[in-house]
Amino acid sequence: MGNAVSQHVAKHKSIRKLTGIISPAPSDIDIAQAATVHPIKTIAAACGLQEEDYEPYGHYKAKISEKVVTKLGSRGMGYYVVVAGINPTPLGEGKSTTTIGLAQAMGAHLGKNCVACIRQPSMGPTFGIKGGAAGGGYSQVIPMEEMNLHLTGDIHAIGVANNLLAAAVDARVFHEATQKDDALFDRLCPKNKQGKREFAAVMFKRLKKLGITKTDPDDLTLEEKSKFARLDIDKDKISWRRVVDMNDRFLRLITVGQNSTEKGHTRQTGFDITVASEIMAVLAMTTSLSDMEARLGNMVVAPDMQGVPVTADDLGITGALVALMRDALKPTLLQTVEGTPVLVHAGPFANIASGNSSIIADQIALPMVGKGGFVITEAGFGADIGLEKFVNLKCRSSGLKPHCAVIVTTVRALKLHGGGPAVTAGRPLDHAYTNENVELVQAGVCNLVRHIQNTMKFGIPVVVAINRFPTDTPAEHDTIKVASMAAGADDCVLCTHHSDGGAGAAELGKAVAAACERNPDAASFKLLYPSELGIREKIETIAKEIYKAKDVTFSEQALEKMALFTAQGFAHLPICMAKTQYSFSHDANLKGAPEGFTLPIGDLRCSAGAGFLVPLVGEFPTIPGLPTRPAYYEISVDLVTEKVMGLS
Repeated sequence: MGNAVSQHVAKHKSIRKLTGIISPAPSDIDIAQAATVHPIKTIAAACGLQEEDYEPYGHYKAKISEKVVTKLGSRGMGYYVVVAGINPTPLGEGKSTTTIGLAQAMGAHLGKNCVACIRQPSMGPTFGIKGGAAGGGYSQVIPMEEMNLHLTGDIHAIGVANNLLAAAVDARVFHEATQKDDALFDRLCPKNKQGKREFAAVMFKRLKKLGITKTDPDDLTLEEKSKFARLDIDKDKISWRRVVDMNDRFLRLITVGQNSTEKGHTRQTGFDITVASEIMAVLAMTTSLSDMEARLGNMVVAPDMQGVPVTADDLGITGALVALMRDALKPTLLQTVEGTPVLVHAGPFANIASGNSSIIADQIALPMVGKGGFVITEAGFGADIGLEKFVNLKCRSSGLKPHCAVIVTTVRALKLHGGGPAVTAGRPLDHAYTNENVELVQAGVCNLVRHIQNTMKFGIPVVVAINRFPTDTPAEHDTIKVASMAAGADDCVLCTHHSDGGAGAAELGKAVAAACERNPDAASFKLLYPSELGIREKIETIAKEIYKAKDVTFSEQALEKMALFTAQGFAHLPICMAKTQYSFSHDANLKGAPEGFTLPIGDLRCSAGAGFLVPLVGEFPTIPGLPTRPAYYEISVDLVTEKVMGLS
């Protein structure tokens, strides 16, 4: 009873409707820095958490363990809502802002228990072109500087763990190439002061894989010692790459080992952006510390010379990776400008990775809001990649079923899909986007319609959110509403949350609540394909059912990888497509709702730990580059107040 009273008092103290809204809205960072930020202990108490349930990181952030789910289970489970979008312009269409605005509407204006679950922003786009991912205007997560810069260090932990594994791979190849079997074994299992050898605990995983049951290193035969010590990695097929959390095109292809100390053992490799690391995907897909340990250990770094997958367990590095990732396993609790709680966890891009926040965050949030509450989670970029992966990767793994999907659209993006002039970040919009043009909108709604129809294929009811811009007109909005309802959407709602906060998404909140209440059991939810389908068939199903491709072609390299992964026993894994976010197709310039095209698969990667295969559509870079005028030109620190300036 006492805890319930404390929770009620904390909610009354923390959740507030915005006042003093300025029009036009100031910059995102000015709004964020002017907002009232409550101590995180108040936000946690409003969620029904006690001090032993979370670990504060300063005054305004806290880490929450997945173990709290057991404690919260008696509350029942809330409704599960996923926010996705149409294929965006390079400027973004406000999907994160809509997610936060909807959460603010639910919590501060409609009196619902609500938690938003979103991804941690990568600092690559923050300093590059897209900006941060804390929402915008009067629908933001705060403190937004901490949200966009470092947060609690999860992405750094992923980068260090990823690069430790990369270093271990190259070092092992080097040592095996420069040592004989007996010397290699002696160094892996050195004698202690008593002259006794012992296996490290993690080594028993490799021994088990080899079918060796002996526990004393000295009992191994010469053949067993050789099999244990020599991984025999095929250096020409090492797939594990280094990562950095910045946009740096010049790291896409590099040569390592050029120093004379490496004795000529060079090879070509490259960097990915950290959020594309498989370890990030593991974090997003895992359900517990033990599950994370198993997934990290199963990550494949290369085949050996016989084609057998070499894993992190084989390298004996799994325990160290878990130690680096232990704290990153816990979602970070933050708040919106209207005091509603937000769980930030994992940050995979949707175009090159799984594109959704973590399963753990959703599993914590659902009992946290309890029966009748709402968890608003976001799927990255357009619904063709973000929501498709939410269904076929995230929900397949978690077993959770969404009650409703929100598809975010804008007049601007639909005009682009209707044949409007190119939209380029940093350049003024063409007059076609700032003046009424119903014909362009009408020509472009086919993009929205396909996203609605695709989402309904999964058995998920759809509510369309029109993110209103000041230059929109009622006639343009009416065109979108008519097309949305004709396509089968439950509702289509005009939203002004950027300029009005949660009040501007209150009608959206009512529509979402109604859709969820009509679908209490999510009984019609279904996956797109069964796991038993072959790799090729699963790729073709996504390409033809979701993208509307006529055919799929595979490069020689992709076919070789397909055969290898099938032989290695990975054909059952689901598919995580890596493709452009700007079109249903592989061609970013092919707008609207194209069909009849041929989708090229240039390569195939295996993320065995995360639990999926990654086809690369065409020549697709996995680390972005910087534009001519990056966002970092605007970012600085006020040397008097020490406040960060220029973030968006």
